[in-house]
Amino acid sequence: MEISDLKIVSANVRKDIVKMLELAGSGHPGGSLSAVELVVGLYFKHMKFNPKDTNDLSRDYFVLSKGHACPVLYAVLARLECFSLNELCTLRKIGSRLQGHPAKDKKLPGIEVSTGSLGYGLSIGAGISVGMKRAKKNNKVYVLMGDGEQQEGSIWEAAMAASQFKLDNLCAIVDNNGLQIDGAIKDVMNIEPLADKYRSFGWNVLQIDGHNFFEVDRAYSQFKETKDKPTAIIAKTVKGKGISYMENLTEWHGKIPSKELVQKALEEIDVLIKK
Repeated sequence: MEISDLKIVSANVRKDIVKMLELAGSGHPGGSLSAVELVVGLYFKHMKFNPKDTNDLSRDYFVLSKGHACPVLYAVLARLECFSLNELCTLRKIGSRLQGHPAKDKKLPGIEVSTGSLGYGLSIGAGISVGMKRAKKNNKVYVLMGDGEQQEGSIWEAAMAASQFKLDNLCAIVDNNGLQIDGAIKDVMNIEPLADKYRSFGWNVLQIDGHNFFEVDRAYSQFKETKDKPTAIIAKTVKGKGISYMENLTEWHGKIPSKELVQKALEEIDVLIKK
C-alpha cells in the first residue's frame, strides 16, 4: 500500500475505534488511538499475514502486550476482512468474540495469544521467537507494548533473554505516548532513558515518530535487515491521537465519550480523510 492509502485506512480505523467503544460503553480509547499507525503500517505493509488463513504456518506473529488497546487490533483485523466489520459492534458484549482484552479461546481470527496482564507480552514473543529459531523458520514476531508497561520487571527479564539468544526475528514496539492510567509516566515511575536501557541490554534501538508512516515504514524495514540482535522500536506517539479533545489527556485512558463527542470525533476524522 502507498502511504496515502495507509492514511485513509488509519482514519477509518480511528472511526471504528470510536464507534465500537461508544456501543460498548466501556474500554480504552487513548492508547488504542495512539497505536493506529504502528498497527496499520505493520499489518497492511510489513507482516506476512494471510487474512484468509490466519493460521498459515508461514505467518508472522503479533502479540498485543498492551491488551487493553485491543480495539485498534480488532478494527485492523476487520478492515483486512478476517471477520465482518459488523462484528465490531459486539465489543465487550456477553458471548462476543471481541472481549475487552484479546482472548485466544474465543477463536477470533488473528488473535495469537490472550493478553491483558501487563508485562508478559515480550516474554511470550521471545518464546515464540526462540521456537522459530530452533525450528529454522523465518517467521518474524512483533510485540506491541505500552510505555507504562516498561515499569514491569518481567519486561527486562525478557529483554535480557532476547539479547542472549540473539533473537533478530523479534521486534518490540513501544507505544511511547507518555501517559498511563494514573498520570504521566515520568511522575508515576520514570522509565527514561528508555532507548539507552534497551541498548545496554544488547538491542538494536530505533526511535521514531509513531504517527509518521515514512518513519514507521523505515523502522520495520530496518528491523528485517538487522542480524544477531532483537530490535526495539520506540515510537513517540500522542495518546488519543486524531481527536482534538482527547489528545495528551490522561482522563481518556479509559473514558468513553458522549454521543455528542463521538459525533465531533467522527467529523474531525472525516476532515483528515479529505485532506
